[in-house]
Amino acid sequence: MIYHLAQQSGWEQAQRDGAYTQSTIGRSLDDEGFVHASSAQQWPVVRSRFYAAIAEPLVLLHIDESRLSSPVVVEVGDPATGEEFPHVYGPIDLAAVVATTRLDPPHGRTGPV
Repeated sequence: MIYHLAQQSGWEQAQRDGAYTQSTIGRSLDDEGFVHASSAQQWPVVRSRFYAAIAEPLVLLHIDESRLSSPVVVEVGDPATGEEFPHVYGPIDLAAVVATTRLDPPHGRTGPV
């Protein structure tokens, strides 16, 4: 299982389009070349570090990698630490999103959801 933090508007657009194509805040799959994802241990830190300024609720996408038609490549996401993250090289199929969790602000903290 991998995870992606989506803005509500991006998730709603995906449901209309049939696939999720937002890479990260303000960047699409076309812009970035892949969709950023995280492990279960990583997403709370990503939420706190990169989404703290987002005032709207987020949607945590729970993605079953085996249901994706796009490849997932684990790569170094932070050259300073060498930490690796899963990157989805293509759209996220809606059928691969097996659950969603609404995350209310503030996002600049880690801990229980």
